[in-house]
Amino acid sequence: MFAGFNCIRKAAARLVLLFGALWLAACDPSALGGGSGPSVSGQHVQVALLVPAGSEDATDAFLAQNLENAARMAMADLNGVTVDLRVYQTGANPAQAATVATRAVNEGAQIILGPLYAEAANAAGVAVASRGVNVLAFSNNPGIAGGNVFILGQTFKTTADRLVRYSMGQGTERFMILHGDDLQGTVGRDAIQSAVLAAGGQIAGVQSYPLSQQGIFDSSRQIGAITRASGADAVFLTASVNSDLPIIATTLPEQGIDPSVTRYIGLTRWDAAPQAMALPGLRGGLFALPDQSVTAQFEARYRATYGQSPHPLAGLAYDGIAAIGALVSQGRPDALGRAALTQGSGFQGTSGIFRFNSDGTNTRGLAVATIENNQVVILDPAPRAFGGAGF
Repeated sequence: MFAGFNCIRKAAARLVLLFGALWLAACDPSALGGGSGPSVSGQHVQVALLVPAGSEDATDAFLAQNLENAARMAMADLNGVTVDLRVYQTGANPAQAATVATRAVNEGAQIILGPLYAEAANAAGVAVASRGVNVLAFSNNPGIAGGNVFILGQTFKTTADRLVRYSMGQGTERFMILHGDDLQGTVGRDAIQSAVLAAGGQIAGVQSYPLSQQGIFDSSRQIGAITRASGADAVFLTASVNSDLPIIATTLPEQGIDPSVTRYIGLTRWDAAPQAMALPGLRGGLFALPDQSVTAQFEARYRATYGQSPHPLAGLAYDGIAAIGALVSQGRPDALGRAALTQGSGFQGTSGIFRFNSDGTNTRGLAVATIENNQVVILDPAPRAFGGAGF
C-alpha cells in the first residue's frame, strides 16, 4: 500500500489537481493590470491553446493531446459561435510559455487557454498583461490568479468551504486540522482554517506530521493524544489517497480517534483509489467531488470520439472553450473582458457548474459524499445553479 511514497511525492509536484498544485514564488499578477480583453465582433473568436507538449516527459505529451481533443469536442458543441483554435507548445518551461503567449497574441489570439503548470501560466500572463488579453490557465494554484490570469482548476478553498458548511449544518463545531509538512499540506491547512473561521466554526487545533511513512507512524501517538484532548468533533485531513492518506486513516483509529465519534473529513478525493474504500478512518467520513453524472457524460462522449478515456485534467480545456463560446454568443464586444468572465451565473462544465471570481480564482459546484459498505454514497448532490443550496 505504501510502496513508492517518494515517487508519489515527486508526481504530486507536477500533476495539478490530482495530487496538489504546482506552487511558486512569482510576480504578483494582480498588480499587472490587463484583463480588459480585446473587442469581439460577431460570433467568431480566435483562441490560443497552450499545451505542455514539447517537454521530455511523455505524460506531458499525452496530456497535451487530451487537452486539445477536449477543446475540439467543446468547439463542436458551440451553437453559432466559430472558434479559430491555434495550438502552441509550452513544454513545462515558463520562458517558452511567455514566448508563445506573446506570439499567439501577435498572431491575433483574443484569449489564451492554458498553460498547465503554474510557473508557465504565470509567465504567460505577465507576457501579455499589457496587451489586455486574459489567460484561462489549467492550474489550480491561487497564487498565480489575479490581473489577467484566471485559473480553471478546482481549488482547496472551494473544497474546504463546501465541506465546512455542510458539516456545520450537521452539528460539527470544532475542527482539528491535520496536515503534512510539505507545501501542499500547509496550503491545504490554510484553506481549511479560512473556511472554518468564515463559517463561524472553531479550530480545536492544528497538527502537522512529516510526509513519510515512518514519520507518520512516529507522530501518530502524539497526534492521537492531542486530538482526543482537544474535544474536536471532526479531524480535517489534507492527506492524498495516493500518498499519506492510507497511513493516516489507519493509524489514527489505532490511536483512539474513533470515526464514529470524531468524524474524518478529507480535502482530497477519497474515491481516486479503490483500496481507500476499506480504510477504517474513512468510513462515514466526508469528502467532496464534482457532479458525477455530468462527468460521466463527458467521459463517455470522449471515449466514443477518441477511443480511450480522457485524462482527468482534459475536461478543463472543454470548460474553457465552453465558457468562451457562451460569452461570445451573447454578442457583447467586451465578451472576453473581466466583467463578462466573472458573471455571477457562471458556466456549465464537464464536472458541473463553475464561475470565475474577481480575484482570478474559481468556484465549482461540488457534491458531498461519504463511504458506506466500501462504496461512495452521495449525501448532498452538487448544486446545478449558483445562489442556492451548496453555496
